[in-house]
Formats: sequence, structure tokens, C-alpha cells
Amino acid sequence: MADSVSVLQAKAFLLQAGPSGLNLYDHLSDLIAKVLDERPQNAAETLEDISRKVKANRFHHSASTIQNVPEVSRDVTLATAQAKLFRSPQGEDEEQDGQHVLANLMETAQFFEDNCVGLGREETFRIFLSLKTLSESHPLKTVRFWGKIFGIESNYLVAEAEYKEGEEPRAPEPEQAEPEEQPEGSPEENADVLPKSQYKPPPALPVEEYGHGVNKKIYYVCSEPGTEWKLLPDVTPSQISSSRQIRKFLTGRLDAPVVSYPPFPGNEANYLRAQIARITSGTHVSPIGFYTFDEEGEEEEEARENFIINAEFEEKSRSELVDSSLSGWSHHAPHILPQGRCRWVNPNPPKERDGDEEEEGEEDGETQVEPETGPPLLQPLQNDEDVDGQPAWTPRISSTLMPGYSSVCIASNRWPGAFAFALGKKFDNIYIGFGQKYSADPYSPPLPPPAENEYPVGADITEATDPSREEEAAFEAAQAQAREQAEAAEEDGEEED
Repeated sequence: MADSVSVLQAKAFLLQAGPSGLNLYDHLSDLIAKVLDERPQNAAETLEDISRKVKANRFHHSASTIQNVPEVSRDVTLATAQAKLFRSPQGEDEEQDGQHVLANLMETAQFFEDNCVGLGREETFRIFLSLKTLSESHPLKTVRFWGKIFGIESNYLVAEAEYKEGEEPRAPEPEQAEPEEQPEGSPEENADVLPKSQYKPPPALPVEEYGHGVNKKIYYVCSEPGTEWKLLPDVTPSQISSSRQIRKFLTGRLDAPVVSYPPFPGNEANYLRAQIARITSGTHVSPIGFYTFDEEGEEEEEARENFIINAEFEEKSRSELVDSSLSGWSHHAPHILPQGRCRWVNPNPPKERDGDEEEEGEEDGETQVEPETGPPLLQPLQNDEDVDGQPAWTPRISSTLMPGYSSVCIASNRWPGAFAFALGKKFDNIYIGFGQKYSADPYSPPLPPPAENEYPVGADITEATDPSREEEAAFEAAQAQAREQAEAAEEDGEEED
């Protein structure tokens, strides 16, 4: 009996837990079980090490002090995506129907690099491979590298492209939220009906279709070579008009809101597309005479918009291209009118009336809007307006030591970051900047319009002051006297009758 009691007391002692919650009884049980499972050759010499491992396996801390590290970093993800660009496809022809869809970016980059303009050969080659992937995954007729626009969080690589005939895909339009239905018996039904405004906003101008004006070409953007190219939506006249009144740095996120005054109708994707249209219209230039109008158009107005390569073009000398008068260069992008379109439309089209109604309309004198006009297409650069007292363009030659083999480059002073080069029959345009127009004065938002008057001030509406007691007594006495005179006159008339 005494032996059993001592055994129980010994077991109770072994079951006493320490500060860590571990008791010697469980530890010895796990230690013996581990020794019997592994059966090491020198168990006596390695017993301390086995005991240490058993304790380590039993230790589990609830709060980890190790910082959470992502499994795959952003650099590794980007490198994995860019590694796919260097895999050459097998069994595919290098040319499609004898025509090169993708422009030779590396050759163009070499000319710009000679003029100290570019992104570096490594990044340019990755962009070149990314554009090749874009041309293979979409039915494009032509595609070229438009430029790079810097953002706060990330940058935008812009590709300019044209679809093949019969192919006109569009970017998905944002879904509009349906209005919420008011429940029956809501307090809004019983509230007083407020007066409705009679103001009617002017009708929205029609958007230019693909292949015309500001939407003549399409644009894809991505943040880094190897990432997905995303198609930008068509630009509207209201977006271009609003972008001219604000100045915003891009964030690098297409879905980011544009907080500004006046409010911009769209998100950053629409604002980016509007800035691309403005930069393209003002900075895409070519040697004069390289393009000529296509006179085969059905209408004269359409013929003045479509131009083709001039087969009889004679190369311009370097002295003509580098001349400060800029008489050897011309614009080949249509000018954007103040209403936000390249082709003017009447915002108030005349209504169709009968013969009698037409005469009445002429008598009423309907207001007619004067059409907006701009410089014609293929206009020489020498007609561009100065920028803060400086010429609109600055020409330079790539090398003065070997002028016979050098190219001519011109830089835009109105849109810093826009460049163009020309050498013989080769030329190209590129933009590398923040997407902002030059301004000598600091930007200040326009003031809100003045508040309208609530009502016209006049004698019929102006409230009169309350009369005093003396004035009221005099008014009552005058009224009583007038009544007495009227009664006396009635009595005199009855007596005469």
C-alpha cells in the first residue's frame, strides 16, 4: 500500500507543469517513444540532442514575430512575364501577306538615340517584343510605338494601331447603375413638390467614328513590357474640351477618378485618351511633301482628310530641315477645333418645317452658329504660333562632325517631350513626357460662375415698410370722409329725382 502511494506521489510530481506548460512526465514519454521509433545506435550519447528536438517540436507560439513576405515579388512576376517575350514561335512566317504589320522600332530608336532621345536599348527591345505580341493577338493592320507617359504610381507605354478592314472591336463600355426604386409609402411621395428647373443642357455633340478625326486610330496602353495591353476607349468632344481646362498628373491606374474643376466626364482612361489625341494633333509632323491628298474621295471634304504617301516625293536636304523657319516640315495630323472635333458640326441643327412654318421661322430670326475653322491638313510648321515668345519648334542636327550622315531632329516647345526626326525618306514621331502642355504661368483653376439673381428687383415685388399709427389714422379718416361725400351725393340725386 505504501509503495502504491509513493508511485502516485511520484507521478503527481512528474505531472507538475512549468512556466512553459510542459511537464516532465509527458516529455519523458515523448522522449522514450522517439528513441524507440528511431532506434539510434548511440542513444546514450545523443539523448540530450533528442530531448532538445522533442522540446522544439512541442513549441508552438501563437503570435509570430516574422514579417509576412509575399511568396513571389513583383520583380519576379514581371521577369516571368517578360521571359515569354523571348520565346520565338515555331512554324510561323515572319511576314504576313508580304506586309510588315509592326514598324521597325529598333531602327527608329537608333535615330532618336543619335539625337539623345530614347528609353535605352534594353527597354526599347522589350517594348518591341511586346508590340510583336500585340500584333499577333489582335487583327491589326499597322502598329507602332507612340511613346511613354510618366505617372505617379506607374507609367504608360502607348501603342498606336489601325484595324484591318472590317475589324472594328471596341473597348467595353462601363455599366450604368439602374436607378433605385422608391418603396411605396415613402416620405418622398408625401413631400411638397418642388419646382422643377426649366434649364435644358445643350445637346451632346456626336462622337467621331473610328477612322475619322480624333478617333482615326486606336491606342493600347500597358505599364511594363510583357503585361497585358489594354484598349483605350474612343474620345468624346466633351472630354477634349474639359481636358483643355484642367491640369492633372496621371496616376498609372486606368480606373482612377479624375478629381478636378471643372469636373471631367470620365476616369483616367478617358483623360489619358484625350491627352493622347491633343498631343498627336499638335506634334505629329513629317517632311513637307512626303504626304499628299487622296483626290479619289467621294466628297471634297473627305478627300482633304485622307492623305497618302507621295510617290514623287523628293528628299529634303538637311539645310532645309534644320532651318529655323521650319519650312521643310508639315503637320499630318488633323487640327482639333474648339468644340473638341476635327470636323465641325452644328450644335443647333435647323428643324424640318413646312412651307408656312419656314416663313414664320425666318421672321422669328433663329440664331445661327458660326462654323469653327482651323488650319488645313499638311500645313507647314512655319505657321505655328510662338510659345511664350519662343518658336514652337527647336531643330537640331544629330552630329556636326559628320553632317553628311547625320539626321535632323526637332523638339516641340508647346508639348515638352515630343520629338520627330527625318533622314531622307525616313521619319518618325515619339513622345516621352508627363502628358502636360507647356505653360509659362502657374496653373490656377477657373473661378465658378457668378450666382444668378433670385428675382428681378422692381416696385411690384419690393416689400413696403409698415405704416405708423398716425399714418393709419389719417388713412382711416380719409376713407370715412370719402364715404360721407359719396352718401351725400346719393341723397342729392334722389331729391332731384
